[in-house]
Amino acid sequence: MKTWNVQPARCLSVLGTGSDVGKSIVVTALCRIFSNRGIRVAPFKAQNMSNNSYVTDQCGEIGRAQVVQAEAARVPLHTDMNPVLLKPCSDTGAQVVIHGRAMGTSQAREYFTDTTVLFSEARDALERLRCQFDLVVLEGAGSCAEVNLRERDFVNFRMAHACDAPVILVADIDRGGVFAQIVGTLEVLPPEDRARVKGFVINRFRGDATLFEDGIDYLQKRTGLPVLGLIPFFYHIKIDSEDGMPLEIQIDPSGGPVPGKINIAVLRVPHISNFTDFDPLSRESCVCLHYLTRPRALDGYDLLLLPGSKNVRADLEWLRERGWEKPIRTFAEANGRIGGICGGYQMLGRAILDPHGVEGSPGRTDGLDLLPVHTTLMPEKILSRTHGVWISNGMAVEGYEIHMGITERHKSLKPLICRSPDDTEEGTLSRNGCVWGTYLHGLFDAPAFRRSFLTDLAPDRYMSSDSDSDSSIDTFKDRQYDLLAEHFEAYLDMDKLMQILEGNDL
Repeated sequence: MKTWNVQPARCLSVLGTGSDVGKSIVVTALCRIFSNRGIRVAPFKAQNMSNNSYVTDQCGEIGRAQVVQAEAARVPLHTDMNPVLLKPCSDTGAQVVIHGRAMGTSQAREYFTDTTVLFSEARDALERLRCQFDLVVLEGAGSCAEVNLRERDFVNFRMAHACDAPVILVADIDRGGVFAQIVGTLEVLPPEDRARVKGFVINRFRGDATLFEDGIDYLQKRTGLPVLGLIPFFYHIKIDSEDGMPLEIQIDPSGGPVPGKINIAVLRVPHISNFTDFDPLSRESCVCLHYLTRPRALDGYDLLLLPGSKNVRADLEWLRERGWEKPIRTFAEANGRIGGICGGYQMLGRAILDPHGVEGSPGRTDGLDLLPVHTTLMPEKILSRTHGVWISNGMAVEGYEIHMGITERHKSLKPLICRSPDDTEEGTLSRNGCVWGTYLHGLFDAPAFRRSFLTDLAPDRYMSSDSDSDSSIDTFKDRQYDLLAEHFEAYLDMDKLMQILEGNDL
């Protein structure tokens, strides 16, 4: 086992030339690679901005990217891995989560006025991780060279300086301008930041790598730093996405439902959250999953799903303004199957009451009135890990709950889930059995429940012919992390990277 036998742990910082250049996936790959080499490694991101979050076993909320990275590292998840999480609820405002707990909503100008306290909290979290592991891999945020934000940015170089971490810069060649990305980033960095950069990873390459050899030569001569890897684009590996939809997801396809498939539509609202709930459905070969934003008739779909939302009242207004209410009602009147998860559950009810102004100005917003339930938004967020039974088919379900709302159903309606071990009731099923709502995220992760659910939905079309669909979610994910590590190790110069970690000049 490789260990440096020093405390606190060494750190490696993975920063980017911009947003969405692949920092998260690079950190994920490195976590599995180092874990495979017997190094006790943990991921860390001082501040994340995402509505795709997760609940730890300690009932703290954390960004999805660090969940993936901790799974790849084979270590228990902890809120110290993402001490500050911003969950956007408008163009300029976000809910602020610190150490797994919601602390209120802040406007961008207010939030960035003084980040000293946030930096201190994040640094303390990092130091706790460094006392438990051999190596901590830090992920940056956005571009590390936003000169106007440098004094307030505590995620990128400020954190790297705090733990004396060498920096690896990630650039995305697929979007073009990779030379300007790398050279331009270095040019605008102050000397103390520039000195921390020890090499580059060029991500998402397509084509013949030999045709880029002169490009690598240019970068190495121009900067005096090594290109540690030219990583080809991959299509065969499925890793949970933090914010963006996977490339294979179909959004507003020109065609409608596909004959012979189980056709499921997800309403893609502007503040969609936890869309990874539906990834297991997309992996079923017999399922055709569409995300819809533009109103259309829903004839031919076997199920319409309303997802979680970080601003349910605003998304309900969007839904009405876009013209979605009529096709949804028409689908429901024809006994179409409709399900809502978290915010989607609230939308299906009669009304959402917000007396405390949790999602903006205090007030009331009418729901779709497809379930006779009322939701009241409360200042305190509910975070829990949930186990139970889906009452209609007796199948075990498990997942997590993240919501600000308390939903009360009419006493004549049946619950959807019986939680264990306390036998409390959760969710709502309509009188005709066609409409349901639940707060349970991760509902479709369990293969046995997913098979039963899809069989009930379309018994004439369900077939489990895909081995991945029969795997537990943990088994499936573990296979993907191994594939990711193999892919990156084939193109990364790990010898040079280990030299950088050990503090040797190249």
